Amino acid sequence: MSEPALAPRNALGGVVIVWVAALIAALAIGIFVPEEWRVQWLLVGFGAAVLLSFALQLGYAQTKGFTFRVAASAIGALLLLGVVSAAFGLAALIPA
Repeated sequence: MSEPALAPRNALGGVVIVWVAALIAALAIGIFVPEEWRVQWLLVGFGAAVLLSFALQLGYAQTKGFTFRVAASAIGALLLLGVVSAAFGLAALIPA
C-alpha cells in the first residue's frame, strides 16, 4: 500500500509572485532607466520573469498543470510589462 499524498501547496501563489515581480521590475525600469534604453531593459525584465516562473513552478514539484502555470505566469508578466511600458510611453508624450 502506498502512503496517502499530503495536501499539495497552492501553486497559484507562484503565478502571483511572478506577476508582482514583473510589475515591480517594470516600474523600476520605467523610473530609473533612460527612455532610449527602456525597451531593452523591459526585455531583460521579461526574461527574468520567465526564469522566475520556471524556478518557482519547479520548486512546487507538481507535474499536473505545470505548463499552464508557467504559461499563465509568463503571459501575465508580458501583459503587465506591456501595460506599464505603454503608460510610460504615453506619459513621455505629455510635454513637461
